[in-house]
Order: sequence, then C-alpha cells, then structure tokens
Amino acid sequence: MCVDAIYANTLAKQNQVEVLIIDGMSDDGTIEVIQSLMADYPTLRLLTNPKQVTPVAFNLGINHSAGEFVQIIGARQLISEDYLEKAVACIENNPDIWCVGGRVENVFENHESQIIANAMNTSFGVGGGNFRTVTKSAFVDTAGTPMYPRNVFGKVGLFDEELVRNQDDEFNFRIIRAGGKIFLNADILIQYFVRANYTKLFKQYLQYGYWKVYVNRKHKTVTTIRQLFPAALITFLMVGAVLSLFSVYIFIAYAGVFLLYISMAFFFALKAMNGISQLFPIIKTFFILHISYGWGYIKGLWDFFLLGKSASEKQTTLSR
Repeated sequence: MCVDAIYANTLAKQNQVEVLIIDGMSDDGTIEVIQSLMADYPTLRLLTNPKQVTPVAFNLGINHSAGEFVQIIGARQLISEDYLEKAVACIENNPDIWCVGGRVENVFENHESQIIANAMNTSFGVGGGNFRTVTKSAFVDTAGTPMYPRNVFGKVGLFDEELVRNQDDEFNFRIIRAGGKIFLNADILIQYFVRANYTKLFKQYLQYGYWKVYVNRKHKTVTTIRQLFPAALITFLMVGAVLSLFSVYIFIAYAGVFLLYISMAFFFALKAMNGISQLFPIIKTFFILHISYGWGYIKGLWDFFLLGKSASEKQTTLSR
C-alpha cells in the first residue's frame, strides 16, 4: 500500500521517480512482497540495512539515490496523491524552507492504539509545537514524513548513526541552527497506521527521553524547552513527596500543584476523547508518556553527564 501510494502520486505520474526500500533484514515475507512490487514498478529498488538502525537506513537511501529531492516515508505511512508535488512546490517557492512535512491522519488497528493516538494528538500529551498537534500550516521544529532538497545534506551532513532514537529531531535541529526552516504543510496528508500498546509506548518514550540527552550533549544545548517538563515532573513528585513530610506548607503547595496536573489531564482528556469510556485510558496514557520520557531523560543525564558513559546497551535496542 505504501509503495502503491507513492507511484499513484501526481508527481510520480508526470515524472520518473526512484523509490528505494531500505529493509532491515526482514524474515517475515516482506522481501517476497517487495520483489513482486519490483515487477510492477521498474524504478523500485531494494537495499539492505544490516545494522537495523533507522538513521543508517536513512543514510543508505540518501547515498544511493540521485534525485534533486529526498522524501522519507515509513512503511506504515500512506501519502496523499498530491504530497510530493506540493512538497516540492513549497521548497522551490521558498529557498528558506529546507524541510517539508505533512499533516498526520491516524488510522487505528485496534482500540488501544486509538486511545494512545488521541492522547498524543494533544499539546498536553506531547508538548506544544509538536508536528502531531499542529493542524494548520506553520513553521515547526521537526516534521514527520519529511522531504528535503538534496543540497541540505551538503550543508548539515547526514543523519547521526549513533542515535537509535531522536535522529530526525537532531537532524532538524542542525537545519534550524544552520539557518534553514522546517514547514508543516497542512494541505498535504499522511495516513499513519498506528500499531501501539502501553508496554511498547513506555519503552519507546523512555528511549526518546534518554537519547534526547545525548543530543543535548552533542550540541551543548537544550534543543527544545518542552523536553524538560517530564523530567521536572518526576523530580517534583519525588522531592516534593519527601519534603512534604517536614512541612505542612510544602505539603499544601505540593498537593496544589499535583491537583493542577490532574485537572489539566482531565481537561485535555475530555477534549481528546471519543466517548466517555476513553476518559481514564487517555489520562493513563498521559501519565505513561510523561513518566517514561521523564525517567529516560533523568537516566540519560545520569549516564551521559554524571558518569560520562556511552549509551546503555538496553537503550540501543529498538522497542518496536
């Protein structure tokens, strides 16, 4: 479906496009499916990613392609018919734009994935300015399903292959630091097929928080302010609970802030839910998102800054 959607694009119908599939050593019949697609689409090519790490796959595709524009698409994503054409037009009409992404429309494979996606589509769940929560065209700090003009890689380099997570955030941070802009075009659409459960979500966001610290150390700066809030929440909950034992005033302040957090969780869950049965599951998802990311961030601070260690082996294995 993903490949068919690419070749169904208006730009692909008018011009020859090359499509490279980067496969991470699949053993589930994926190769056979790709080979059958290659018979239908002569410009479709298959490359192998033996390291099975996302930024390695990105760089393989960039280095083995020849087009003026590079579009990155995940296997569970379907781009709209006009996606490529309008993304190219954005870049050509505004030289300051070095990256274009589209608006995400989630397609759910089960009830649990719908709950998780509803929570992640709120600014309370993942922070304001995140591409998942933007519904109108705007400049953002990162974008999903991005298109880049090829000359960008000559200006800022390729994706950091040491990063298991956050490789797109880190790359787009380099774009902004070099003077480029990232644009979310709400007129183009990606359908994203969500496969999620709470266990994978916890591991995924734990790694997001952990690797964000690596990015901060690499660039010697905090790349976004919103990344600090989950770790601050955990620190507040732990330190505040202890200090509340020694002062009634601290306990009142602690309880007040905690109730404010709960109230905000209820407010955003009410806005995001599709039916009252989703209220408490969405609130649960907020907790998982914030606690896992925050704990990963704190663990990253401990490993990368306090101990000066390399990445934990456990955090180099993808959770999905």
